[in-house]
Amino acid sequence: MKRIELKAYAKINLSIDVLRRRSDGYHDVSMIMQLINLFDEIKVEYKEGKEPFEISLSTDMKDLPIDKNNLAYRAAELITTYYCDDKGGKIEIHIAKKIPLAAGLAGGSADAAAVLHALNKLLNLELSLDQLKELGMKLGADVPFCVMGQAAILDFPKDQASTCAHAEGIGELLTPIKPLESWLVLSKPPVNVSTKDIYQSLNVSEIKKRPDNLSLIDGLKEENFEKITSSMFNVLEEVSESKFGEIGKTKDIMARIKGDHKVMMTGSGPTVFAISKDYLTAEKIFNEVREYNKDTFLVNTLN
Repeated sequence: MKRIELKAYAKINLSIDVLRRRSDGYHDVSMIMQLINLFDEIKVEYKEGKEPFEISLSTDMKDLPIDKNNLAYRAAELITTYYCDDKGGKIEIHIAKKIPLAAGLAGGSADAAAVLHALNKLLNLELSLDQLKELGMKLGADVPFCVMGQAAILDFPKDQASTCAHAEGIGELLTPIKPLESWLVLSKPPVNVSTKDIYQSLNVSEIKKRPDNLSLIDGLKEENFEKITSSMFNVLEEVSESKFGEIGKTKDIMARIKGDHKVMMTGSGPTVFAISKDYLTAEKIFNEVREYNKDTFLVNTLN
């Protein structure tokens, strides 16, 4: 039996702009996504056989589904269906979960991306990054970025992959950009947010403030932290905060700490993050907010 173990890294949004609602019900977006050093541990084992593929999934988190309701399971099913007509055998996946569930950190998408990368190697498929991203898009809008971000860690060509990207369309059109180098405090309030509900509640025509993504990209290239932070914004934040007061409370706790840092919500929430170039500032924020939310982490961005 062959085995691969990978880290499935979470992401944050340095910005989210929603441009329009599409006829298919999705929204066109323009956003900057950044991989962070918070990860699930994924172990994938493959035993070659002549019988049709048998996929099994296990996890150390009791609330996590282990069937087709899990994106990692569906990723294995998808890649074997599309690219393995002449293969078979047993695939066993185990997920050691560290990324909180329903946190806006793309934990499920990260797990699916890791499984696609692992099976690409174990099954000797030699799929290109574009082919892996295309498979990822069939699973969810965040999966292509997770595929690309993890590809950068796995030493794919630098012109193809980065741990930071400008995402357009519904999130699948990715342009690699220079990553952010920063300390990061993440804190998830004890509430569950429905991404679908937040997007449906957003009135695009009433958005008053938007991120400046071009300036943000320039700031990342120039390593200008002030330019980066002044350009960041999440248009979903006001909607989510109006529905869940805990988000605003978490932001307030982080913002009241003295120091040079930026506080913002990631995704559709509920996780709030603070970025700072100064470790001591990040540590102060971490020590303060972890008394309020159990799911609080002090990590760094990935380059």
